[in-house]
Amino acid sequence: MTGPAARGLLRRTAPHGPRHRTAAVAALAVAVTVFTATVPLLRDWFDLRVYYGTVDSWLHHGGRIYDYVVPGTAYGFTYPPFAALCMAPMALLGWHGAVAVALLLDAAALALVLVVLAGADGRPLDRHRWAALVCLLALFEPLRDTVSFGQVNLLLLALVLADARLLATGRDRWAGAGIGLAAAIKLTPVLFVGLLLLGGRRRAAAVAGLTAAAATALAAAAVPDASRFYWTRALWDTGRVGRLAYVSNQSLRGVLARLGETGGPLWAAAAVLVLAVWARRSRGATAAGDWPAAFALTGAAACLVSPVTWVHHLVWLLPALAVLLRAGRVRAAAGVYLLLCSSVVWLWVDDASGLDGFLGANAYTWATLGLLLALPAGQSRRARPARRRSVSSTAPTTRPAAPTTAPVSGQSVPATVTAAGVTTDAACTTGRSPSSEPTGSTLPAASKPQSSSPRASS
Repeated sequence: MTGPAARGLLRRTAPHGPRHRTAAVAALAVAVTVFTATVPLLRDWFDLRVYYGTVDSWLHHGGRIYDYVVPGTAYGFTYPPFAALCMAPMALLGWHGAVAVALLLDAAALALVLVVLAGADGRPLDRHRWAALVCLLALFEPLRDTVSFGQVNLLLLALVLADARLLATGRDRWAGAGIGLAAAIKLTPVLFVGLLLLGGRRRAAAVAGLTAAAATALAAAAVPDASRFYWTRALWDTGRVGRLAYVSNQSLRGVLARLGETGGPLWAAAAVLVLAVWARRSRGATAAGDWPAAFALTGAAACLVSPVTWVHHLVWLLPALAVLLRAGRVRAAAGVYLLLCSSVVWLWVDDASGLDGFLGANAYTWATLGLLLALPAGQSRRARPARRRSVSSTAPTTRPAAPTTAPVSGQSVPATVTAAGVTTDAACTTGRSPSSEPTGSTLPAASKPQSSSPRASS
């Protein structure tokens, strides 16, 4: 999630010399460790307990997937049956083994996400900047909650960006499979199939659709009763997911629910309007070859139109931060980052009424909406090489000139990896008590971290 402007900022502000940089990164790591150890931020793997208990009950005790609830709570499994199939190997592990595997998978997924997002100009970060970036992300509330809940958001983001990487490197035979798998595990990534269609990537869209359909059919054959229950009943019962008005729900429907609007028509109209804006902006971005912005816009739109977008779902905004940095909007990126580290929405966990509640309790939603409306997108291909020329012209020339057959600074090349890992090829021309519900950064994890609904789940 860096770009030329961010690298320049880091170079100007970072201490000079390897020893000073190592000391600075070590100090940052210690500060982050002390902060996370002393402030009650962690969620005690609650969602992972839901997944683990579900597959254990299903495979070891003959229980049904959607009947299991975590003991002492009313939380159960809410994902499509294919997700349960993917999580079935946890039944072979003990609890501590499952936690260890979840952490390893999150680490691998984060590494992939950062490799794709940090590849804006093709120059890798050095180890000091990588370490500093990881420390900064440890404070990013959506990522922090995803890991400490044991959630799957980071894995889904990695699957989607893996497709972006395939499209970037020209190995697009199986591009779309990651999006299809992510959509079969959780419905939110379905919007990325629409992005592929908007961008004219019909083959990738077909692969995504067929992959999702095959995964869903596999689950229907393996667990027909659970599949029938999910697609006919559980999917349409929003009460199973949680209380819509709970402050952690930073979607448009959450905003309306906190205003007392519980009906569907107004939310449906708002969702249609958001999708229209997304389609227009994404079409313009893909027409200009700006696929990084198109992926970022899709992540933001998906968070807005989903009926429930818990705070940890906002890891889908990481590509938008990368796009802001790529475009040189360092202050905007820093502002969004700091807001999403602040846990400010939890100040209104008990009462979101009044103007202050309307603005503050929905702060993450307003940030997501702002990204959808104002994210730099559809930049012309001439503007990007121009920026490279202006940067390179200020640097001293001490090396011999490159052979005439090699591309020079500012010259278009056939395939360039961008911030979301997608190429622009040369052919393109275009109310409960505070003790019972946590506040993220100020209160310890409660037995029901997401909502007070008796049918709520992770």
